[in-house]
Amino acid sequence: MAKRKAGSGGRLRQPERHAQILALLRRDGIVRVASLANAFAVTTETTRRDLDELAQSGALQRTYGGAAIRSLTDEPGIGLRGLVRTPERTRIAAAAAELVEPGDALMIDAGSTTSLFASALAARNLTLTVVTNCLPVASALAVSDRCRVVVCPGDYVAHEAGVFGAETVAFIGRFHANKAFVGAGGITAAAISDAVSAGCAVKRAMIERAERSLLLVDSSKFDVVQFESVAPLAAIDDVVTEARPPRRLASALRQAGVNVTLAP
Repeated sequence: MAKRKAGSGGRLRQPERHAQILALLRRDGIVRVASLANAFAVTTETTRRDLDELAQSGALQRTYGGAAIRSLTDEPGIGLRGLVRTPERTRIAAAAAELVEPGDALMIDAGSTTSLFASALAARNLTLTVVTNCLPVASALAVSDRCRVVVCPGDYVAHEAGVFGAETVAFIGRFHANKAFVGAGGITAAAISDAVSAGCAVKRAMIERAERSLLLVDSSKFDVVQFESVAPLAAIDDVVTEARPPRRLASALRQAGVNVTLAP
């Protein structure tokens, strides 16, 4: 994490600090007060307050001198995730949007990066049909009269700004798509994984119903394992990211026949 200099005008606001802390926990499993204070250029008292507030919300577990991730099933809400690595994810979204062709039928799952992808895709103003379980995705694409948006039924989860459940999965099974664009909480040489089982079920359904499946992940997700496996690497066709995967993951992707697109 890049250090922010005090008084430079680049100091993070509290919601951004909270999002960065949760991203670090997802990657490392534990954070320390002293290192966070140094990275954010704030006092240790401010950092302790940040950790206490996140602990009170149930997002993490306080430990002596820091905090730890609560469990593999915990995931920050889409709003907090949207504050983390935004420039990198915006680049990924723009690169992914360029892979869509006029007339495509798409499936797009719920997530912070897929929402950015929908906004980038809307700017291209293509003739498209999109099936999605994500309200921000639907809102971004519905502004174009050239894009038909089909919103899945199901149980609305405000935390994820999307709909999930058996009815959602069954509905997806009614359609075929040229391409599916999905996100994930982690990708390793073994599999793609995510924290929330309901979301995993939707991702699997979209991957199964698409001719080509594209995973949108930033490099903070490399070598991260979350609660449930979505699919093996061979189930997807492309990974769109902003940095080269580490050697072991890159080798596994090649062996699985997965193309890696690096966002410029």
